[in-house]
Amino acid sequence: MVWYILVIVVVAFIFDYINGFHDSANSIATIVGTRVLSPFTAVVWAATFNFIALFIFETKVAKTIGTGMIDMAIVNPDVILAGLLGAITWNLITWWYGIPSSSSHALLGGYGGAAIAKGGFAALLLPGWVKPVLFIFLSPLIGMAAGWLLMVASTWIFRKSRPADVDPLFRGMQITSSALFSLSHGANDAQKTMGIIVSLLVAGQAYFVNETGFLRHFYLENGDGGIPFWIKFGAHFSIAMGTLMGGWRIVHTLGSRVTRLRPLGGFCAETGGATAIFLATAMGIPVSTTHTISGAIVGVGATRRLSAVRWGVASRMIWAWVLTIPAAAFVAVVCYWLVAAIRS
Repeated sequence: MVWYILVIVVVAFIFDYINGFHDSANSIATIVGTRVLSPFTAVVWAATFNFIALFIFETKVAKTIGTGMIDMAIVNPDVILAGLLGAITWNLITWWYGIPSSSSHALLGGYGGAAIAKGGFAALLLPGWVKPVLFIFLSPLIGMAAGWLLMVASTWIFRKSRPADVDPLFRGMQITSSALFSLSHGANDAQKTMGIIVSLLVAGQAYFVNETGFLRHFYLENGDGGIPFWIKFGAHFSIAMGTLMGGWRIVHTLGSRVTRLRPLGGFCAETGGATAIFLATAMGIPVSTTHTISGAIVGVGATRRLSAVRWGVASRMIWAWVLTIPAAAFVAVVCYWLVAAIRS
């Protein structure tokens, strides 16, 4: 059983790697689309700030995922593994088709679906799902509003300047805004996997303490229930390595197919998106960085004219967002049945 749990920890870090791979477009699409940085430089820049978030933020989001959404009496290693497999499968499907869906909601859907497969809907702690589900709708709207307001304010401030004069200034500013967005991505998304691993270790507590003392050394010694450094490091390192691999299909969708961006627009979209995610992270709410930056990009495009946004592309993205939690949950249910059958 100890080795089984350790394998699931590795699977959790693999999910984080795929999360970084899948969501790298969120951090780099605008800065690549505006040609401020080359793709290679952009992914290195984004990965660096994904990792630096380890040393800056508290772990409120991880605690929400780890203890606030699923009844821990239901959770066992099979539930965790099935939830991760459901999320990974959906991420790979949407990556293949270049759809910027949410890794965060894939994880929530997978975890919830696996728990339902084991214990029915009573396994869900419904109050804990209110904010994450609410922010499925709020995060793109907040991102859209922030991007729109920043773009309106910036264009008014520089209304007497020519675009050729403004672009060099915002090319430099966009490097900073891209770093801020990557920092927010690392802060919110890495914590979700931390919460899953903590749930796994709590579910497997008896095995670790009785057989090896591993859990006592790496988790129970934190009397305040804090998350051990090795979990934080592993989650941030995995997501940063995934970001380095890039997600070029999704980069194309976000960077150019939703709307055309100049450095000013890229700065406003990234800054607006980062602001919304920093706020959610401080409140301990797991949000979708994909939804937020997509909303911000739409908001920036809408300041020119509504037709500047390719609403056909945006509508397909919205359908992917709506389907992510139930689709990942369905895959996780199937995975739980398979895992339970194999282990029985």
